[in-house]
Amino acid sequence: MREETRLWLDYADENFEIARLALERGYLNACLQNTFQTVEKALKALLLERRGAAPATSSIRELGRLVAAEAIPFAITDEEGALLDSIDLPSRYPTLGVPPAAAADWKVCIDCVRIADRILTDLRNRLSASPE
Repeated sequence: MREETRLWLDYADENFEIARLALERGYLNACLQNTFQTVEKALKALLLERRGAAPATSSIRELGRLVAAEAIPFAITDEEGALLDSIDLPSRYPTLGVPPAAAADWKVCIDCVRIADRILTDLRNRLSASPE
């Protein structure tokens, strides 16, 4: 594994741990921000390892499509990507005119943590199984 890839994964691990802690404490926006960051960094790490560069986009759907275009058997659904993309801006910018219905709730947070956990675990297993 490239050293840059390892660094991206270390940051993703940190974001995931913060997401879990934030959920335990009821800090729902912090949970959402950090689940988004976990998945973004994990997908970028995978693309960095495969392509030698991480793309500039932050869109989870776009990153998922780039992973699929590389014929990497890695599962993030378009629906999961849409969910994660939908939480990015509202969780960071509360006065952006986001309707109250987009506010963080426990179910969304739990769903996002589960997605992030699955993706990060799958990615770590995949990269540890590949030759250095």
